[in-house]
Amino acid sequence: MKKILFIINRKAGTDREKKLGDAIRQHLPADQFEVSITHLAYLGHGADLSREAVKNGVHTVVAVGGDGSINEIAQGLVGSQTAMAILPLGSGNGLARALKIPLDVHKALRLIAAGKQRAIDVGYANEHLFLSNAGVGFDALIAEQFRHTKKRGLSGYAKLVLKSFKDYQPASYSIDIDGQQLQVPAFLLTIANGNQFGYEFKLAPGANVFDGLLDICIMPPVSFLELLPVSMYSLLGNIDKTRFMQHYTGKEITIRSSELQYLQVDGDAVPLSEPGLVRLRIQQAAIQVVVND
Repeated sequence: MKKILFIINRKAGTDREKKLGDAIRQHLPADQFEVSITHLAYLGHGADLSREAVKNGVHTVVAVGGDGSINEIAQGLVGSQTAMAILPLGSGNGLARALKIPLDVHKALRLIAAGKQRAIDVGYANEHLFLSNAGVGFDALIAEQFRHTKKRGLSGYAKLVLKSFKDYQPASYSIDIDGQQLQVPAFLLTIANGNQFGYEFKLAPGANVFDGLLDICIMPPVSFLELLPVSMYSLLGNIDKTRFMQHYTGKEITIRSSELQYLQVDGDAVPLSEPGLVRLRIQQAAIQVVVND
C-alpha cells in the first residue's frame, strides 16, 4: 500500500477543502493508498514536512498550492526516492503547466493515482532552489514588491508591472556561461529550467526540465509601448524568435553587476548573499515527479 502525504497551502485557494477531501477519497481509495493530509504552518514548513516524509518512507508527497509552496516542498525531496506530485491550486502554476499537469483537481488526482514518475532537473541560484526560473532583472524587482502586496493573482501582478515600469532603469550585466563571457544591458535577465513563467507566459519556449541545461533569457531594454508585443509573443510561445530575446544555454552561470539588487526564484524574492553577484547551476535528475503521459 503506497503512502501518500498531501501538504496543503491554504493560502493558495484551498478554501474548498471539504470538496478536495472528497475528491482525494474518490481517486485514492483507502484499500489501495494510505493517505495523510497536513498543512503549511510557517515559512520553510514544506521543506521540513517533506524531509520528514522521506524518513518515514512516504512514496509520494503531493504539493497542493502554487509555485511557491511547490518550491518549498521540493527542497526536502532532492536526491531522495520519495516522489513529488502537484495539485496545482496557485495562480501562475508555472511548473504544473510546464509538465502538462492538469489544472482540474480530478484529472490531477487521476495522474497521482496512476503514479507515472520521471526525474526532473532543478536549478540553484546562490543555492536557492528553483524549479521553473530565477531572475535578477525587472521580474526580481516585481517579486520583491509583490511580497508586500495583498492583491494576488495576475491582475495584482500586472498592476505592479505597469506602476513600476516607468521608474525602472535596466542594469548592465557581466555574464559567464560555462566560460563564455557576455556584457549586456537587460530589462529581463531570467534563467529558466522549465518553459513556463506562469499564466502561460513563456520566456524560454524551448526550455525543458529534463535536458540537463539552464536557458539564459536576456531581454534588452524595452519601451512602454513594446510591453504589449512582448506579452503577446510570450503567450504565443515564440518570443525567442524575435528581437526581444537573446537566448543561450549552459550549466553554470555567473552574473555580476554593481546595479544588481534583487533575486527571484520561482516568483519569490530571496535575499542576495553577496552584493551584485548571483551564481547559478543545474542539478540533473534531482527529484522524482509524478508526470503526465
